[in-house]
Amino acid sequence: MMQHTERLVSLDAFRGLTILLMIIVNTPGSWSYVYAPLRHSEWHGATPTDLVFPFFLFIMGVAMWFSLKKYDYRPTAKALKKIAKRTLLIFLIGLLLNAFPTFNWSHLRIMGVLQRIALAYGLAALWALVLPSRTRWLLAVLGLLGYWAAMYYWGGHYPYSLEDNAATHLDVWLFGSNHVYHGFGIAFDPEGLLSTWPAAISVMLGFLTGQLITNTPEKLMLLGKLVGLGVLAIVVGLLWNPVFPINKPIWSSSYVLYTYGVALLVLSVFIWVVDVMGAKKWTTPLLIYGTNPLLIFVLSIVWVKVLIYWVHVGSGNARVTGYGWLYNQVFVPLAGNMVGSLLFALAHGLLFWAVGLVLYKKKIFLKI
Repeated sequence: MMQHTERLVSLDAFRGLTILLMIIVNTPGSWSYVYAPLRHSEWHGATPTDLVFPFFLFIMGVAMWFSLKKYDYRPTAKALKKIAKRTLLIFLIGLLLNAFPTFNWSHLRIMGVLQRIALAYGLAALWALVLPSRTRWLLAVLGLLGYWAAMYYWGGHYPYSLEDNAATHLDVWLFGSNHVYHGFGIAFDPEGLLSTWPAAISVMLGFLTGQLITNTPEKLMLLGKLVGLGVLAIVVGLLWNPVFPINKPIWSSSYVLYTYGVALLVLSVFIWVVDVMGAKKWTTPLLIYGTNPLLIFVLSIVWVKVLIYWVHVGSGNARVTGYGWLYNQVFVPLAGNMVGSLLFALAHGLLFWAVGLVLYKKKIFLKI
């Protein structure tokens, strides 16, 4: 059987790659100059960028299988307290990150990336502890079917459209338009409350994958199972797509299955290279990201907000943000608009790798 530490190397490397991709896709020099694979799909469909967030949730679910082992997968008072504390803290960090640096409470976005991570983790962890082992897969299937039904019957005439989907209606009704994301041109939150339900199933599928890894002692047999399950999930997601489109903003059930399948295939590659072939040294840079993922992600968002809101260069009509100045004065002259925008993002990935390296060497690991 694979040793626990070996397995974590594979998982931490995968997590590190995911955090690096998060920084790259979130930090282009200019949103006007971004290569297509590094953009989210406008609505239906999935680009490589649309895989990043579900990858993170999947990885969190796999790690959760190992972290909950100490509680024997039972809803003890200690386990429930730990889950509640972690859920609340991550949610509050996300809320404060939304508020920073203006702290305009009248237009504060309630939901967000960290809030989704918190709630998806909390829901999946509760399911993992409360439900018998044999019913967890059943819940995942029924949960995806139930979400499809909710979106179809509670939506409007075009239930999977931006304006008419049930998730939009619920978030605006519950939080109010001023507290919902407006990046799509209307009050709609791609990390809203209703669509957090299938996101929690993404975590649960990761948890079930962790169980599969533990229960499969032979490595090549494990790889066969992961690849087979991955291909099956992708095929079912694609077959579901015509009636419930693959869609990240509403986190459609077909999207859950499709991204789960791709995540299984990527994890299989990491396990093959690291655990089967024994090639581990190349993973060291990725481990720097993977051992402090939450802290590095938060710092990357704070840094960008500081550059935009607090750092300004020039005066009058020539006054620009620090973010814009850095892109236009350093990276555009170096490589032009398109390549310069990419280099800007890669440079930020390197910057936060350096931050992570300092934390790693000082053995500073944020645990929530």
